[in-house]
Amino acid sequence: METYKVTVHTGTRPLAGTTSYIYIQLRGTKAESEEKILDQAFSLGFSEGSVRTFDVECKASLGELIYITLSSKPFMGLDNQWFCNKILVTTPEDVKILFPCYRWLGSEENLVLRHAKASLVFQDTNPIAQRHRMRQLKGRQEAFGWEVYAEGTPQVSHYESAIDMPAEVQFSYTKTFDFAYNAVTQLLALKLEGLADNKMTWESMNELDRILCENRNKTIDYVQEHWDEDEFFGYQFLNGINPMMIQRCSKLPVNFPVTEGMVKDSLGGSSLEVEMKRGNIFLCDYKMLDGLVGNEVHGRQQYLTAPLVLLYCDSNDMMMPIAIQLGQKAGVHHPIFLPTDSKNDWQLAKIYVRAAEFSVQEVDIHLLRTHLLAEVFTMATLRNLPSPHPLFKLLIRHTRYTLQINILARNRLISEDGVITKYSGIGGAALDELLLRATASLTYSSLCLPDNISERGLDEVPHYYYRDDGLKLWNVINKYVEGVLQHYYKSDDDVKKDTELQSWISEIFTNGFKGKKSTGIPESFQAVGDLIKFVTMVIFTVTAQHAAVNNGQFEFGAWMPNLPSALRKRPPVHKGQTNEISILETLPDVGTTVNVMAVLKLLSQKSTDHYPLGDFLEELYDEKVPCKLIEDFRKDLEKLTDDIKERNKKLELPYTYLDPRNVTTVWPFESVE
Repeated sequence: METYKVTVHTGTRPLAGTTSYIYIQLRGTKAESEEKILDQAFSLGFSEGSVRTFDVECKASLGELIYITLSSKPFMGLDNQWFCNKILVTTPEDVKILFPCYRWLGSEENLVLRHAKASLVFQDTNPIAQRHRMRQLKGRQEAFGWEVYAEGTPQVSHYESAIDMPAEVQFSYTKTFDFAYNAVTQLLALKLEGLADNKMTWESMNELDRILCENRNKTIDYVQEHWDEDEFFGYQFLNGINPMMIQRCSKLPVNFPVTEGMVKDSLGGSSLEVEMKRGNIFLCDYKMLDGLVGNEVHGRQQYLTAPLVLLYCDSNDMMMPIAIQLGQKAGVHHPIFLPTDSKNDWQLAKIYVRAAEFSVQEVDIHLLRTHLLAEVFTMATLRNLPSPHPLFKLLIRHTRYTLQINILARNRLISEDGVITKYSGIGGAALDELLLRATASLTYSSLCLPDNISERGLDEVPHYYYRDDGLKLWNVINKYVEGVLQHYYKSDDDVKKDTELQSWISEIFTNGFKGKKSTGIPESFQAVGDLIKFVTMVIFTVTAQHAAVNNGQFEFGAWMPNLPSALRKRPPVHKGQTNEISILETLPDVGTTVNVMAVLKLLSQKSTDHYPLGDFLEELYDEKVPCKLIEDFRKDLEKLTDDIKERNKKLELPYTYLDPRNVTTVWPFESVE
């Protein structure tokens, strides 16, 4: 008889344990064991966090172990799931083999686990292993189907309800989480529920201070104090929640006829022509919003505008706004507002820009460029990369729960009765059209931070902390990805003949980027270097970029005038007609304000079980090289954290969003353990 010792690790998350009967069967190259119940005398099931060892007796050696099969049967009719972290099998030759699991197993369900050693499709030569590889992908492709969300935009998972998804991509506590995801609970947490249906206009800016109550931190206080200052207005284009719009301007758009006379007082004695040549003039153009009809909120029409903003990086290295046009058509009905105008005129012009920022940030920068693209990457990974594939192991840590959070977001935030739909100017039909336009503007280079920074001419702009921290984090991720992929892909030929990899990028190109070659997204991979860059982009997008554009939403938007979700009046067509009362009448009403505060709080709060980038609780590899690379990755991230914290000590407003300790490994609200 040959004895295989099986050590079972149950997860430590709430309700991970089970009273169900758990069975195991081992499959090797020579034979398979009989199915054995994992049971001991005087023991009932597997408790949360338990580690238990069992003997599996076999008549002869099974050969090299390929996979194990777990199954579950209910105890006395109790159908409770079990979350298994991993299985460690010790062979009769005292060889320890790791079988990662990290997922739920329901009653009457079978689960096949491959050992931890990664392999490419042409390396997994055993016929049994090959058949399992094909069966797993066939099953996943049947389980995870593509569906058109909106014509012309990235496709999504076909699941309409998170609870219907396969267990391997589900959180625990699904129903509880689903309730917690409702913005109503955030209203309760913010103690604003009594104001949610109030359609009244705010009587003064001072009233807004009262709703912040204890929901403050240093950043929120800073925003409240400085929101109307030009210096902070310009700062947000670099380090706010949308640092992706601003670009160097070497020639004014023909529809933005700013003259030397208009801006001479803002240029410190210089001229627009001279400062453009020096590289000190910058542009933010919200043309993506042009012609969109605003949503109705509380039965009242809201108004969208597509501003153009001209900025000047002055002699103090401050990014200062010097001209704003509230629309894409130059002319008498679209005056160019200037810092030399009346305080109220200039303030209202900046408010319209900040409202445009809300729309573009939420739909293009946040929803499309992180959430929807993450869903594309996740779907392609599940459908085309089996669990032994090294790229599956590299990506699944960051994408496992993407589908569930996106389904919840679609149902709770942007559905017909979602919070964004009901309480923002960009809700409803306008959102669909903006998403279509944003998708049409997607390019590969815009998703690769080093390329994007260079394309926008921002390599030398001072005080651009998003760029500084982002490029460092990009390089750390790139070093890690390069090490892992070069370990498995020894040559470009290995990349070319990996049919699973080629199917993966083909689905991303077709289903995510609509098969458009103009995006620059590769249709296939021909070289290891190309693969490394693309995978770096994927991980950066779903971790760092999401943190940069998501985590500060409440801090920058809790003080509503800094990030209004909807505006109730048309943009002014003449100067000199704005006063404090008309500004308050333009801003969102009371109910809209507090409902959007709640959703911004919901989206940007850090979960109680937040696990920072690099804190990988899933043991997916047991090989020395990838394990060493993971350890080096952690050390590089720790060094970057230390550098950012040291830099931030010198800043009046610290930039923290790309500190690796604030970037989550897997988003969002519930992690692996």
